[in-house]
Amino acid sequence: MDKETHMLSLEWPWFLLLLPMPFLIYRFAPAFKTQQSEVFAPSLMMLAEQKEQTGHKPHLWLMILPSICWICLILAACKPTFVGEPQAIINSDRNMMLAVDLSDSMKEEDMEVQGRLVNRLQAVKAVLTDFIEKRSGDRLGLILFASKAYVQTPLTFDLNTLQILMDEAAFGLAGRKTAIGDAIGLSVKKLLDLPESNRVLILLTDGQNTAGEIDPLQAAKLAAQEGVKIYTIGIGADELVVQGFFGPRRINPSRDLDEVTLTKIAKDTGGQYYRARSLEELGQIYTLLDSLEAIEMEEQSIRPEKSLFHYPLALALILAFLIITIPNRWWLNLDNLTRSIKKNNSKEEVNV
Repeated sequence: MDKETHMLSLEWPWFLLLLPMPFLIYRFAPAFKTQQSEVFAPSLMMLAEQKEQTGHKPHLWLMILPSICWICLILAACKPTFVGEPQAIINSDRNMMLAVDLSDSMKEEDMEVQGRLVNRLQAVKAVLTDFIEKRSGDRLGLILFASKAYVQTPLTFDLNTLQILMDEAAFGLAGRKTAIGDAIGLSVKKLLDLPESNRVLILLTDGQNTAGEIDPLQAAKLAAQEGVKIYTIGIGADELVVQGFFGPRRINPSRDLDEVTLTKIAKDTGGQYYRARSLEELGQIYTLLDSLEAIEMEEQSIRPEKSLFHYPLALALILAFLIITIPNRWWLNLDNLTRSIKKNNSKEEVNV
């Protein structure tokens, strides 16, 4: 594709046909005549003013400024647009929802990032950043769920906004429990808004279904019927050392994780279940999902456009304001000043 330069275009160029309209009206329209029924006796002063102005052409500025104002109005009506250089974009028909658990159990600090323990939600945010950046061309959506599920970001190509909203996700936004079935049902509903093409749901949780109105397995059947493939991820370490009254002891912070149900959900919909016990494993899972759900790239190009009509419109309004508000005598003085300058210049040329 050859590189093209920037250019200006007029969306409605036929408005340019109106440019000579004021001149045509002035040239061919009949002059307006006033009728005076009463006797009018001008004073000597009025006669003197009339004599002073007799033979003078219309003030130059009163002809130039309205003309410029009219030209600006016509240009604004033509809707000038600045067209930039072509930019390549890559589109795919994939529609992918991310469902992230925000229940209280996600507060468990059993994930290590750069040598320090962080909670599970912080680990998810750290890994999702790279995953979202790699999905250029896909429509991504974000669903957050706990006691209830809600759409944080609808399906969109605007991955930057989705990333920002994911970073702003916090505990308590959707309750304290875990409604896995509701999250699946809501995801399926949002994926159905778009044409069927590789509908994918990635569901991440660390517990079992303890809330909601829809059973997770029933929601999975609905997803399978509508062609939605679900990848489930169980997050949380298997072992954690905590300091107790009698010294350190080992516990299983993921004892409430319902791996059986998550595996069944993935199997029924043609997806797969993954276990993320650490940040490294979670990153590997999302890398694997990139390869399993590879993006079918279709290259297209667009030319960014920026509307410029407001610039000539603003100039026209400013000129119209000056023409209306500044007294006519000011234009006469300016006209006389221009004439005197020309007269002085002509005298200097004669003397030389």
